[in-house]
Amino acid sequence: MDRAEIERELLHWMRSEPDRHDPERFERLALALYAHQFEHCEPYGRFAAGRGARPSQVSTWREIPPVPTGAFKELPLRCFHALATKHTFRTSGTSSERRGALYLDTLELYEASLLPSFEAGVLPELIGTRGRMPILVLAPSPAEADDSSLSHMFGVVLARRGAAGSDYFVRRGRLELASLALALEAAIAKRSAIALCGTAFSFVHLLEAMEQAGRQLALPPDTRIMETGGFKGRARTLTREELYAELHERLGVPPAQIVNQYGMTELGSQFYDSVLVRPSTPRHKLAPPWTRVRIVDPETGWDVPSGEVGLLQIVDLANTGSVLAVQTADLGRELPGGFEVLGRSPGAEERGCSIAADEMLGGER
Repeated sequence: MDRAEIERELLHWMRSEPDRHDPERFERLALALYAHQFEHCEPYGRFAAGRGARPSQVSTWREIPPVPTGAFKELPLRCFHALATKHTFRTSGTSSERRGALYLDTLELYEASLLPSFEAGVLPELIGTRGRMPILVLAPSPAEADDSSLSHMFGVVLARRGAAGSDYFVRRGRLELASLALALEAAIAKRSAIALCGTAFSFVHLLEAMEQAGRQLALPPDTRIMETGGFKGRARTLTREELYAELHERLGVPPAQIVNQYGMTELGSQFYDSVLVRPSTPRHKLAPPWTRVRIVDPETGWDVPSGEVGLLQIVDLANTGSVLAVQTADLGRELPGGFEVLGRSPGAEERGCSIAADEMLGGER
């Protein structure tokens, strides 16, 4: 099964049956994609062979060796010629820092994966309809941040689901508070629910500005907030619970309508909280059917018992052009129906990256 055949089947899955969980299909496609990546991504082939994991030795997706996210900073992990690269997403960082990169020779699969996940997590009432909603984005537009996977995601979402009034409110690195305030007041006047989406840092900045101005708003019922990223602000650090409490106080949006997105540049898929699509169950992350999430012991790499804390390991079939199995530096635990993210594991990325990069650069396959 070559990559083109794998991608055709994945595109049909994502576009026609995005909520269908099919373990047999996942297993088959994961093993076929791993065999392709072993042969066509030379650094990954060396890394996997050194672990005794040639495709002939791997019988289940659980045996596919994951690459630490830090390795994406050290080597170009792609399964195609560099000249075929059509788009590059880079991790956040300063100009002096080495940034991780995801190289893509096509955006078709990336975009097919992101839309149904966003709809299920943020716009569940629009699934199966042609409905739209005003989407206000506290992040730069794709035109301003063309190497940001988050901005690209918002660009696709606004094109497909954004109603009149949808816009971006971070420009030239600054949150446009005045224009955002006008947009929020317009939604209140129209009594029109909106989706307010952006990075946690941008929400902290908005809350600080509202606190300084002594302002509070009551956004329309059914308004939802989607936030992603860390919680560090310029002057303080918030826990998720504190951030959600302040969003409720200042904007009138209850925590049950605030959705966290877990994603990373190195992956082609994202994971959303369950609060809008499964409101009667405790908050947990939803995994798209073409992904698998393992919680593993950081020392042994073995699965930890259900409910115990370990490192998140993700297998994502949307990563056809790079590496499908990724070892994150994030802690989490399995929950009924999904998983929970608990934060970073200190030093995990640095340790894993050092070992992986050494193995990828040296030796013969």
